Amino acid sequence: MNFLSHFYFDRDTTNCYHVLGTVLPDLLKNADKNIILHPEKLHHADNEINSIIAGWNKHLEVDRYFHSSDFFTTRSHALKKMLLPALEGSPVKPFFLGHIALELIIDNLLLTTGKISVAEFYNHLSGCHDEKINAFLKFAGLEDTAVFFKFYDGFKKSQYLHTYAETHQVAYALKRICMRIWKNPFTPEQEVMMDEILSNYREEMLNDFMLIFNEIARKLTAV
Repeated sequence: MNFLSHFYFDRDTTNCYHVLGTVLPDLLKNADKNIILHPEKLHHADNEINSIIAGWNKHLEVDRYFHSSDFFTTRSHALKKMLLPALEGSPVKPFFLGHIALELIIDNLLLTTGKISVAEFYNHLSGCHDEKINAFLKFAGLEDTAVFFKFYDGFKKSQYLHTYAETHQVAYALKRICMRIWKNPFTPEQEVMMDEILSNYREEMLNDFMLIFNEIARKLTAV
């Protein structure tokens, strides 16, 4: 799941460090795909650092339930098939595109149906002190934290997740993600086709996308 979908499960918490932890694995991956940390079983004397660890574990748990669900398998496969005509000649892998596109559409639906507030998400991040985050990263084994904070500061400043509320920005966000792997992933014509496909599929998902959140919520409370 993407940033805002992870936030959905802890949208009512007052603990900013827990919220940060729920999206930190993806923030690190975006900052540098070579950063690999495994703090899952760590325990720290500082409660706020432990809150980051708890949020990190929540992230892993939610992703595990999501990626093993029939919803994910069925929906990402359907999207992959629909996007195939727009991928002719593109280096982008269809499964990758269907997977990421589904997660972006879900974030868009959360925002446009008022299930979460992206401003509240950023407020949580703003409430976390860098020295605490740095202490967590060092504790988890990341010696050079500068590359993370360079990305993280830009992430908070740009607040680009607000654009996810605009359906036509979903295709653009998808392009930006693909550009991290492929230099020229799509032609302008392919982008137009993708935008139309994603917009149509968003409408198809509008009435039942919350099923996956309800399913995961039940599994989280059953543990």
